Amino acid sequence: MKKLKCAVLGATGAAGQQFVEATKDHPWFETTGLYASERSAGKKYCDAASWIEEGEIPEYARDIVVKNVTEIEKDIQQYDVVLSALPSDLAKIVEEKCAKEKPVISTASAYRYDADVPVLVPEVNYGHIPLIEQQKKRGWKGFVVPGPNCTTVGLVVSLKPIIDEFGIKNVFMTSLQALSGAGYPGVPSLDILDNVIPFIGGEEGKVEKETLKILGKINSEGVENAPLKVSCTCTRVHVKDGHMETVFVETEKPCSAEGYKAAIAKFNEKCRKEFGDLPSYPKDAEAIVVKEEENRPQPKRDRSIGDGMSTIVGRIRSDQIFSNGIKYVVLSHNTKKGAAKGGMLGLEYLVKKGYVK
Repeated sequence: MKKLKCAVLGATGAAGQQFVEATKDHPWFETTGLYASERSAGKKYCDAASWIEEGEIPEYARDIVVKNVTEIEKDIQQYDVVLSALPSDLAKIVEEKCAKEKPVISTASAYRYDADVPVLVPEVNYGHIPLIEQQKKRGWKGFVVPGPNCTTVGLVVSLKPIIDEFGIKNVFMTSLQALSGAGYPGVPSLDILDNVIPFIGGEEGKVEKETLKILGKINSEGVENAPLKVSCTCTRVHVKDGHMETVFVETEKPCSAEGYKAAIAKFNEKCRKEFGDLPSYPKDAEAIVVKEEENRPQPKRDRSIGDGMSTIVGRIRSDQIFSNGIKYVVLSHNTKKGAAKGGMLGLEYLVKKGYVK
């Protein structure tokens, strides 16, 4: 197939760099336009971007001249799809301008909570995709599809087999979030060395709200939130990449450790059939990988399974507080599955289903 042309908005920032990396050598897409602030406009990308991703700036992007993101409207017809890594306040303005003409895949929270916008984690809620048809009522030819907060991703993927097979009443989660989730330059070293920070501004509210929407059901007015309660505590730890979470779930039906593993196997089979042909789907692993060792998962050892696109679950045990309950540890790569590569998987599925042409 002829590659679709992409513009990356916020290309010099951490999330934008992830899109630049994710489209390198992609069989379906190529990035041909890079946009950032006025300060970067007019410079070659190699001069404008302080590259923080592993390895070097992709060769294809080095000499692309960065343009001012506020002027994307002038060029919008050059592109088939827009990849947005803008701050949310700016995204609210610029993504709307782009969506009037083209599809927008976003890492920003600007439109996540709008009724006609799916917060897409394909393996969990691909059934929400028809919501984008409602966005035509805004007068848009395109649409906006954001991904969730990176902390939400591992949680909702791990909960999906449970809610499908056993139902869920309550979820209690404590996160141990990697430093890369704070962006660049991130948390000062003297704050995080030999320390855990037990607060991340706005994070807990986002996770609680997004989980209910993603696990909910689509209706004529948008998404009806899942009928469960979520309570979480989000912390920052001295780990480079990989968000780990301890999760306690009260289920509606009895759920044993073996029952959860069987539900995961069933979930993985569905995912292989629906997404296995997509370029960003893990080729050497499952959507959810279960670790049987008592001391796994671990960020250092497990975050790159499936090239960072698998969700890793371990320490699965019955819980004694709830009459029906399960507890486990989940790990998700926050800058891959939880960011640009997760967005690319969603985009690939939208192409497969004909929403992006």
